[in-house]
Amino acid sequence: MMRKMTALGLLVMAAAGCASGPPTDIDNICAIFAEKDDWREYAYDSYRKWDIPVPVMMAIIYQESRFRSTARPPRTRLLGFIPWTRPSTSYGYSQALESTWEIYTRSTGNRSADRDDFGDSIDFIGWYCDRSHRECYIPRSDAYRLYLAYHEGQRGYNRKTYRGKRWLLEAARRVDSMAERYRAQLKTCGKTPKEDSKPRYYRF
Repeated sequence: MMRKMTALGLLVMAAAGCASGPPTDIDNICAIFAEKDDWREYAYDSYRKWDIPVPVMMAIIYQESRFRSTARPPRTRLLGFIPWTRPSTSYGYSQALESTWEIYTRSTGNRSADRDDFGDSIDFIGWYCDRSHRECYIPRSDAYRLYLAYHEGQRGYNRKTYRGKRWLLEAARRVDSMAERYRAQLKTCGKTPKEDSKPRYYRF
């Protein structure tokens, strides 16, 4: 009995580790998809649904969470040393706010979506970037501007609230650079399942 319980415990721990651990090499999209083969299908599902290029969505996740499922903003410090509240409700792969996530689940009908689920998170990013394309007239492949809108919101982007935020502009440049890197790598990965079923706007 004890042996069975120990084996079951080890299986649960192993499953938990596999589910939440980030890929070993997050700088290479081919390595990511080779290690997390279901992520490839989730990424292309979101691409086909929202028409946002896979490299752009993956670059945003890279910037936001480094592919950590339970990523959160660090806690603030009371009196400089006591762990206190977090600055926002950002959570998961996409670092989506609770309020924005609720809008997403209502808008898409995906009521069971979780922010620490990769498939739901990349679908959220596709949905959000699609809104930025339509509301801010940002090209679907423009990772730099899509990230600015992702961070500032569509209204903030249209008001140009990113101006003067040097750290944010630098982050957007990193996203753009990573998207280009992923795009080049993706050409060497081989065909993706159902890759021929592409949306009408963007082509790799």
